[in-house]
Amino acid sequence: MASARTWRYNVFPSFHGGDIRKTFLSHLRKQFNSNGITMFDDQGIERSQTIAPALIQAIRESRISIVVLSKNYASSSWCLNELVEILKCKDVVMPIFYEVDPSDVRKQTGDFGKAFKNSCKSKTKEERQRWIQALIFVGNIAGEHSLKWENEADMIEKIAKDVSDKLNATPSKDFDAFVGLEFHIRELSSLLYLDYEQVRIVGICGPAGIGKTTIARALQSLLSSNFQRSCFMENVRGSLNIGLDEYGLKLDLQERLLSKIMNQKGMRIEHLGTIRDRLHDQKVLIILDDVNDLDLYALADQTTWFGPGSRIIVTTEDNELLQKHDINNVYHVDFPSRKEALEIFCRCAFRQSSAPDTILKLAERVTELCGNLPLGLCVIGSSLHGKTEDEWEILIRRLEISLDRDNEAQLRVGYDSLHENEQALFLSIAVFFNYKDRQLVMAMLLDSNLDVEYGLRTLANKSLIHISRNEKIVMHNLLQHVGRQAIQRQEPWKRHILIDADEICNVLENDTDARIVSGISFDISRIGEVFLSERAFKRLCNLQFLRVFKTGYDEKNRVRIPENMEFPPRLRLLQWEAYPRRSLSLKLNLEYLVELDMEGSLLEKLWDGTQPLANLKKMSLSSSWYLKKLPDLSNATNLEELDLRACQNLVELPSSFSYLHKLKYLNMMGCRRLKEVPPHINLKSLELVNMYGCSRLKSFPDISTNISSLDISYTDVEELPESMTMWSRLRTLEIYKSRNLKIVTHVPLNLTYLDLSETRIEKIPDDIKNVHGLQILFLGGCRKLASLPELPGSLLYLSANECESLESVSCPFNTSYMELSFTNCFKLNQEARRGIIQQSFSHGWASLPGRELPTDLYHRSTGHSITVRLEGKTPFSAFFGFKVFLVISPNHDAEETSNSPLFCPRIGKIGCSDDETPIYIIPKPRAEHLVMFHSDLHNKEKCHEVGNEILFEFSNISDTYEIIECGVRFYTDEQVKSVKGEMNMK
Repeated sequence: MASARTWRYNVFPSFHGGDIRKTFLSHLRKQFNSNGITMFDDQGIERSQTIAPALIQAIRESRISIVVLSKNYASSSWCLNELVEILKCKDVVMPIFYEVDPSDVRKQTGDFGKAFKNSCKSKTKEERQRWIQALIFVGNIAGEHSLKWENEADMIEKIAKDVSDKLNATPSKDFDAFVGLEFHIRELSSLLYLDYEQVRIVGICGPAGIGKTTIARALQSLLSSNFQRSCFMENVRGSLNIGLDEYGLKLDLQERLLSKIMNQKGMRIEHLGTIRDRLHDQKVLIILDDVNDLDLYALADQTTWFGPGSRIIVTTEDNELLQKHDINNVYHVDFPSRKEALEIFCRCAFRQSSAPDTILKLAERVTELCGNLPLGLCVIGSSLHGKTEDEWEILIRRLEISLDRDNEAQLRVGYDSLHENEQALFLSIAVFFNYKDRQLVMAMLLDSNLDVEYGLRTLANKSLIHISRNEKIVMHNLLQHVGRQAIQRQEPWKRHILIDADEICNVLENDTDARIVSGISFDISRIGEVFLSERAFKRLCNLQFLRVFKTGYDEKNRVRIPENMEFPPRLRLLQWEAYPRRSLSLKLNLEYLVELDMEGSLLEKLWDGTQPLANLKKMSLSSSWYLKKLPDLSNATNLEELDLRACQNLVELPSSFSYLHKLKYLNMMGCRRLKEVPPHINLKSLELVNMYGCSRLKSFPDISTNISSLDISYTDVEELPESMTMWSRLRTLEIYKSRNLKIVTHVPLNLTYLDLSETRIEKIPDDIKNVHGLQILFLGGCRKLASLPELPGSLLYLSANECESLESVSCPFNTSYMELSFTNCFKLNQEARRGIIQQSFSHGWASLPGRELPTDLYHRSTGHSITVRLEGKTPFSAFFGFKVFLVISPNHDAEETSNSPLFCPRIGKIGCSDDETPIYIIPKPRAEHLVMFHSDLHNKEKCHEVGNEILFEFSNISDTYEIIECGVRFYTDEQVKSVKGEMNMK
């Protein structure tokens, strides 16, 4: 089965910064943001003569490349090398000839040619020739020519439309080998109803191994460009954090979903309404793969959690589960036909769609014996690739004598066909390393006498694993089961891996010779109390991988261990959930350890003194509530991930942190007693820092200038480090509810997300207008904030609820898509109110205190509905869309809630809905408020059914407020284009 490729960016732009970065490119980026098109941002990458590896990676991770050929483009060898790289690896290249003639590009003439000739000085003949060929090639591709456009805004809009069309029409090649995919996609598309704005949940149901996950991945690859955000949650059911209660599991699931879809690793949430709060206004595509009942309640219980047009796709083997959650739009994946089954087999056995004539009969016979499970066909086909006819005959005889011919028997063929070394690797992955990072596994198996690189390639070629795009090793759960069964079939004295709890107890409690054992996976959920002696592990001298865990929530400690337990000398993985001692044994050798996972332990400390930690890459001590200090980590120079979440008694980080120059991920969320972080350590690899809830932390030092995401919410931080303005890679900054923060002097220039909610800031720096990529700004509850300066045109969402001192706001906002929330900002002056009400945007909404509709509104009515009649012969199809104004009044008797959904159906004269129901989440008002939103008349082909009359009905299902007056204003296409043009020229 093919694995999906998920593009990180829709578009990679190649351009000369001095020519267009602050003008044309910024307008193009803004338009792309409005259209839900993600474009790579090169800010922070240092320019040089050679192209940076980060740019090469970005080119390869982008679906389309746009090359903006401007006057000085060819003056940069960087740009020219970038162009060569683009033409090497991109199928879709769109040139834009910006104030240059395409013939000058092709022939290297004019001002463009002069710049090119200067760049060629001191270059080799080969380099010059590469550049010339690239310019000739790109100059011959049809593209937009700015000199032929009177209005640049119109050209930008056309480019965005063309990109969107190409994204929709450019299928990924990753699924070319998936037999029958077109049929599956066609059938699913009929259930998804992509043209409608209503949120829709669709199920994909079928037995394990039939291809549900691959179909879902193909859908994401094909459809993701139509949505503002998309994510694929794989193996949801199999990756639950078992040590949590039901509420904790739901929180954990929501945190994982939001982290993925917001592309912010390690996000934290406080309550189960956060998905709705964050996604209610966004058009999202979410795929939940292999779910159970709890997963659906946690991640997709209500369609109102997601913005209009969102699609949620759920895969499961359990049709009753879908029925229980009222998911009635279900695609049942059928087994392939006999012809399709043969093609699936042939693609794996011969790497082509059919078998050679000389072996066709054998191929048909094997396919018949295999049945029609796609995973089994792939595994067996891959195992026969390159084999002789005699080897085929042996396999056929084996399948013929397999009486049950069940799925496991078929899949076991793949395992049995492996060399002994690859079988050992297969079993290790099945038990210990599924969904682990590839490089981490390589380090784990460094001393195993296995050629791990070759073994992984062999397993992937035989369809027994696949390596995901983010370098995770993934094995299907059916194949994991095959691995466990293979272990159980081995003679007890030949087992290298122990997984049976009773057998493990016997080995640990009795004087059993177990020198051959290299791994133990010990599920203690169903055992009685076990008392281990100091020498219980002494006999396991070759043990390298030790997991002790529970598959059910249970606080009872079932394993009693002595203080100075003798651990095996060469452990590489030590994972012991709820470790029952106050410190690690003095007889634990740390020299070979690659991963240490002590989640939920009773540890107060780990070890004393300096230890050999050169191999340690990952350490998790999360929820070790009693941990008071960390040990000396000066020798952990290869540590990449450190998880200290909810270590509530941890007071400080050791000064040895300054040696952790390979640390990428630091999560200290909920370390409530943490007071200090070592200053001036500048960890050069650190990317993500989460210190949410470190409520006693008063300052955040210069820990690294390379951080891309920082969360210091719920801390005592009083000011931000001055150097933060130089953190060129910082994209996400969250300082929510850090109530001692009073001053922000500068805003990092490359931010896309900034949360300053419920801080004590009084002023937003004026330079925020220069943060050209900022899309989301939270200022809610900043009760001392008195004014808002000019904000960047890239902004899509602004929350300023409960800013009770806010008086002035710089208007208008230079964007055509905007969501503005000024709920309960009662001190807004008349100029600010007028600017917000008159804000022109083609999409979005706004709310602010007010009890009167605009006086110039022609279509108006009291109550929650209004019927609009057009006089004369003007049809509704003549209008682009409309802007709605509502006056709402709080219902003080309603149940307490912070946000409430607003529904807005539009119904034609003959009862035919002309569009689906927009949903807006309005924060609860404390007095009358004016709410405004805009929507397109998308389905103009339906307007003839509507005639000259539309009924608008507005409702609030939670009764948080009443709608006491409403009005509608219609816009023509020309009026909207004029607004967009003005916005793009600003």
